[in-house]
Amino acid sequence: MTEAAHPPDRLPGELIMWVLIISEMAVFGAALLIFLTLRLRDPEGFAAAQDHLHRLSAGLNTVVLVTSGFGAACAVRAARAGQAAATRRWLWGAMILGAVFLLLKGVEYADAARQGIGLETHVFYTFYWLLTLFHAAHVVAGIIILGLVSIRAGADGVEAGAQFWHMVDLVWVLLFPVIYLLR
Repeated sequence: MTEAAHPPDRLPGELIMWVLIISEMAVFGAALLIFLTLRLRDPEGFAAAQDHLHRLSAGLNTVVLVTSGFGAACAVRAARAGQAAATRRWLWGAMILGAVFLLLKGVEYADAARQGIGLETHVFYTFYWLLTLFHAAHVVAGIIILGLVSIRAGADGVEAGAQFWHMVDLVWVLLFPVIYLLR
């Protein structure tokens, strides 16, 4: 039987990383629920505010992060196979894509600032800035974590780093439609 045919005897990765991931998902989840509740009170205002965002750039960023998640998964597979050089290449690819994500967000933030869009412009933007900047901070942390685990490229460390990176991916996959697409 193949490895996929046998259920794992434990959660993949480190328990402490799972605690961190669940905690972070709870924070993002609570913020998104508040955002959605506030949207119900002012659907027109939220839709008008949303029209100033860069949907195409955000969609591209979704592809960038999901692709980087694929790279992190490939790094785990390479690390489990004892392929340190391939592991590092996959991790660096994921990190570079993370940097591309941040660059695109930076362009979007600069444009919003040029438009005079700040935390107090509208409640939509308060949550837009807080949620996306908090996520961007996680992208930075994820890049650092992937860089650190690439030094040794051991399977356990790479798996823990990939766990965090996949959480970053998942959060964006939730933020993107709620902030940029939901009308």
